Amino acid sequence: MRTLVFYLTLLLISFVVHNVAGQEYNKEKIRALREQKTEITEEEKAALKWEVEDINRRLDRGDLTTEEAKILKENAARTRALNIENRIAIIDNKIALLERNQGDALKEGKGFSIIDDGDGISINVDGEPWHIFEKNRRPPKYDRRTYSDPVIAIGFNNAIIEGQSLEDSPYKIGGSRFFELGWVWRTRVFQNSNFVRFTYGFSFQFNGLKPKDNQYFVINEEGQAELQEFEFELDKSKFRMDNLVFPLHFEFGPSRYRETEKTIRYSIQNQFRLGIGGYGGFNLSTRQKLKYDRAGENVKDKLKRGYNTTNFVYGLSAYAGFDGILLYVKYDLNPIFKDAEVEQRNISLGLRFDI
Repeated sequence: MRTLVFYLTLLLISFVVHNVAGQEYNKEKIRALREQKTEITEEEKAALKWEVEDINRRLDRGDLTTEEAKILKENAARTRALNIENRIAIIDNKIALLERNQGDALKEGKGFSIIDDGDGISINVDGEPWHIFEKNRRPPKYDRRTYSDPVIAIGFNNAIIEGQSLEDSPYKIGGSRFFELGWVWRTRVFQNSNFVRFTYGFSFQFNGLKPKDNQYFVINEEGQAELQEFEFELDKSKFRMDNLVFPLHFEFGPSRYRETEKTIRYSIQNQFRLGIGGYGGFNLSTRQKLKYDRAGENVKDKLKRGYNTTNFVYGLSAYAGFDGILLYVKYDLNPIFKDAEVEQRNISLGLRFDI
């Protein structure tokens, strides 16, 4: 008998707790729905404000007459007012359903489903919606003046040496290469023309030099880097400078103009481009890699040292081509080595890809 009373008491307590929790959950849901009514009004008013500003811009440019602008504003206001009325009516119906059925009516549909109600995407689990994505109601930017792209460049690298021609360079023409990886922003200079753009960004440059005639770099007694013949037959001798630079260019070229009721866009896809400018930055590291055979043993030496290279790098660069494939050239105005008796300056020629 006592056992039966005990279980009946537990059942009653469980029922009371569940009922109280359900009522609290129901009240919280109704409160959230009432807050949505205020948010709906604010969202529609913000959207109407943006539409009116868009109409005013078109009126200022002469695309619309005063009468046409007035009609468009009235239509926009009428549409937003109806949106507020309809969306609030939906919320009111949900509240009424909750209050009348104490939340139980919304739980009749059991199971799992994905719902797209126009305001976002939610997963319905046993009648309870779990929002996983809400659509961005912010309107697109009307006139987008700045674009950005990742940039990759590859090609041949060498050095211009004071008093020597490039043909007399101590570095291999085909074996010396460079690689560049960065990000660039492109901003239209003039308000109503995209023919001139200002481009800026950052890049990591890896400039490699491969000495000829079994030579490698050493630091002499005066603290200068110089080429000397290696004691073993070199299979590979490579000298590399890694830089972080910040390129700046003025870019010229035509573009295609596209305008809709909500956006203005200038596209340079499949158009000719010419960029002229320069860069400045810092030398991050300098290293040398040697591969050779010593007494039948394959040896690989990786030497990371300063090699008296210039810390601050700067130079001129230019590119030209169609769409995202461009011929690219850059030339360091700073010497490779500090206080060198004979100055050397890095030069690169290759292809640049704006992805």
